[in-house]
Amino acid sequence: MEDIKIRFGRRLRELRLEKGWSQETLANLAEIDRTYIPGIESGKRNLSIVVIEKLSSVFKMEISDLLKGL
Repeated sequence: MEDIKIRFGRRLRELRLEKGWSQETLANLAEIDRTYIPGIESGKRNLSIVVIEKLSSVFKMEISDLLKGL
């Protein structure tokens, strides 16, 4: 099975692109460092639950929905 960090990164990228946002825009909306998003999307970052919560909030969805299908 593919690493969950890679699967989450792909999911995040898909959601971001659906909104038409750049990585920098997403980082600004989530109030995280702009250099963090590329690491998440490439599956190189371990995310804290705090960051996951910030990202789910930006996309106006529950954490469970953000993680759905992983």
